[in-house]
Amino acid sequence: MKKHFLAMAVGLFCASAPVLAAKTLVYCSEGSPDVFNPQLSSSGTTFDATAVQMLNRLVQTELGTTKLQPALAESWDISPDGTQYTFKLRRGVKFHTTARFKPSRDMNADDVLFSFQRQGDPNHPFHKVAPGKNFAYYDDKEMGKIIDKIEKVDDYTVRFKLKRADAPFLVNLTLAFASIFSAEYADKMKAAGTPEVIDTDIVGTGPFQFVSYQKDATIRYKAFDQYWGGRPKIDNLVFAITPDASVRFAKLKAGECHVMAFPKPADIAVIKADPNLRLVSLDGLNVGYIGFQTEKKPFDSKLVRQALNLATDKQAIMRTVFQGSGRAAKNPFPPSMWSYNDKIVEYPFDLEKAKAMLEKAGYPKGFEMDLWYLPVSRPYNPDGKRIAELIQADWAKIGVKANLVTYEWGEYLKRSKKGEHQAVMLGWSAGADPDDFLGPNLSCDAVKSGGNVAHWCNAEFDAVFQKAKVNTKQSERSKLYERAQEVFHEEAPWVPLAHTVLLTPVRKEVKGYINDTASNHYFHTVDLEK
Repeated sequence: MKKHFLAMAVGLFCASAPVLAAKTLVYCSEGSPDVFNPQLSSSGTTFDATAVQMLNRLVQTELGTTKLQPALAESWDISPDGTQYTFKLRRGVKFHTTARFKPSRDMNADDVLFSFQRQGDPNHPFHKVAPGKNFAYYDDKEMGKIIDKIEKVDDYTVRFKLKRADAPFLVNLTLAFASIFSAEYADKMKAAGTPEVIDTDIVGTGPFQFVSYQKDATIRYKAFDQYWGGRPKIDNLVFAITPDASVRFAKLKAGECHVMAFPKPADIAVIKADPNLRLVSLDGLNVGYIGFQTEKKPFDSKLVRQALNLATDKQAIMRTVFQGSGRAAKNPFPPSMWSYNDKIVEYPFDLEKAKAMLEKAGYPKGFEMDLWYLPVSRPYNPDGKRIAELIQADWAKIGVKANLVTYEWGEYLKRSKKGEHQAVMLGWSAGADPDDFLGPNLSCDAVKSGGNVAHWCNAEFDAVFQKAKVNTKQSERSKLYERAQEVFHEEAPWVPLAHTVLLTPVRKEVKGYINDTASNHYFHTVDLEK
């Protein structure tokens, strides 16, 4: 990226005098999206670039909170038994117009049916148009087991009939897989013989329209003038893809970007001291972890997994890497989430006990393994390589030789979903319900779809988890989730590493930026002062 990137980016949109006042915000993002249809991904990097900017869901969470609010549905009713959700759709919602497609109608019930039926019906004509991809997030959330059918009551009323009550159903509709696409666009592209285009040239209802993408370099968007939520205050949005956090920070200081993703904790003091920068912070709903591939030896042994938990010095990781921006994790979701089980006692850092446990498991001299580390910064992990190096040194003390491995981000996700790893560093940021931490990452169904990278399918955990899903009383659900955390802790399919505070550095001219609890970056509320 050339030094004067910001001036170049602005210049691209400022070719004539009337446009000179256009506001272009440059966001230094941490990586490239693995796809452009977020229904085909479980990556927060992808959600930022696609679902957040270009698409909407029926329901959304209020920025900075976990409070649900209307989006493409302006209201909804739930039947007393919790098995029917009837949504009244917002009228007058426009889809983007592109070089390929000009919508002839507003968003309506047909688009909602298309967006969900495409994912849930294997015989749907658009179910398999993306080679090598599947709707894993939809499957991880067990939507196929939950949704019986979706009915179009009229053009602006949609009814979801469920096979059983599902307490987190409404919260799940705020997630990226529930994004609404244009059925009319799909029909036109199918007629043109290019159905796959709907997954690459995105047509949505969101605040920004897609302009162009240069892989691993930039994504360009423009404000959608007819956005139902009100036109964004900025005119153009540029994602400057910058995987190195130090380079992102240098660009921010130089004015080459206005907002940056995921700073290094070591830079926080410098950011706070810079009069041209400010730090937007919020307690995040996230967890970083190392998942063991429990279908492979020696990780099929609970004793081995427990030993590696005991041999991980999390407090050293907190001091060295997080430097006050996070806290050590012991459970699969953070303390700010309801039903968090604080009675669980963390595995202490105890090398002698870890050695004894390995010997009991049949590995008195240890073993050799691969440890995959994150190639990009994530909200739950600012420096995957450094954390891996610290863990590598810890595990060596009990005879476990960990070879460090990584891949390009898209390849990393693809391979981990296939279960090619032995131990993989990942994490999760989620919404307002424990279900969205446990279901996509630890359920038996998520083993099949690839979200459960530990390939850990535990009968007791799954039974408790499933029972919690169908119980509509939060107090009773909470007790069930507390038990699920106890099973998780005993079986140790992960080494839970950290929960973090979300820290977003912005330049002082940026106004109205709000952190999202699920770690996404929204720009429709943002303005730039001259």
